[in-house]
Amino acid sequence: MVRNGSENSPAEFVCGWGSAFVNITFTFPINKVMFRQQLSGVRTFAALRQLQTEGLSNLYRGFFPPLIQKTASMTLMFGMYYKSLNYLTKQYPHVPVIFSSVVAASFAGALEALLMPFERIQVLMQDKNYNHRFDNARHAARELRSFYGVQEFYRGGSAILLRNCGSNVLFFLARDYAMATLPPPDTVLERTSQDFICGAALGAVLSTLFYPVNVVKVKMQSKVGGRFEGLLHTLRVVQQERNHSLRKLFRGVHINFTRSFLSWGIVNATYEFLMVNLFNRSSRKTNHTK
Repeated sequence: MVRNGSENSPAEFVCGWGSAFVNITFTFPINKVMFRQQLSGVRTFAALRQLQTEGLSNLYRGFFPPLIQKTASMTLMFGMYYKSLNYLTKQYPHVPVIFSSVVAASFAGALEALLMPFERIQVLMQDKNYNHRFDNARHAARELRSFYGVQEFYRGGSAILLRNCGSNVLFFLARDYAMATLPPPDTVLERTSQDFICGAALGAVLSTLFYPVNVVKVKMQSKVGGRFEGLLHTLRVVQQERNHSLRKLFRGVHINFTRSFLSWGIVNATYEFLMVNLFNRSSRKTNHTK
C-alpha cells in the first residue's frame, strides 16, 4: 500500500530492523536444527543429538552473522519495498499497482542479496565440519578473504537471488492484499493476533515453496575453495546424494515450516506493533491508533 507523505520517514526501515532483531533472537536454535538437516539430510532427532553433543556453549555459535544479516535484510526488505513502491506509483501513476509491486519487491530482494557474505559465514559457522577450523565469525571471514579472495563470500549467489526476489514478490503481493482486506480489529490483542497469523501463514507457505532452493544454497555455501558450482549442477549433486528422493530433498521441511510460521508471525506482528506505537501508522487500509 502506498503511504502518502511518508517519502522521508524512516518508519519502514526502523520497524523492519526491530522486527528482525526480536525474531532472530527467539528462533536461532530452531534454525540451527533445520540447517543441519538441510546440510546432512539427517532426521530431526539426529540433528538435535549433534547439537546436544556439541554442548550448550555452541548452541548460539554463529549467532552474530545472522543477527547482523537478518536485521539489515529486513531493514532493506520492508524499507526499500515501500519506498520503491511509493516512488513508482507517484512517477508512473498509470502503471498497474501490481506491476509496480513486483518491480519494487524484486528490487528489494536484489538489494538484500548484497548481504550475502553474512549468510555465507553463517553457513560455515553452523557446519560441524568447520568447528575446529574457524574459531569465530571474524576468523572465518579473515581466512576466506586471505586464502580465497573476496569472491568466496559470494558463493551461492544465484540461489540467494532466486529465493530473495521470488519470495519477496509473492510475500508482498499477498501481504498487501491481506492487510488491506482484514476486518478492522476491536482490540490491540485482536490486531496483533491478525498480524501474527497473516505473517505466519505467508512465511510458512513461501518458505516451504522455496525450501529446495535453500537446500541447494546451503550445499553451495558449505564448500570452501575450488570451482564455483551453479544452481542446477548443485541441485543434481544433492539429488544424487539423496538417491533422487523428493522426500529426502525436503528433509527438515517440517522444522522449517514451524520455524517460518513462528518467525514470520513474530516479524509481521512486531513490524505492525512498532509502526503503530512508534509512528502511529499501519499497513492496513485504515489507520489504527493505540
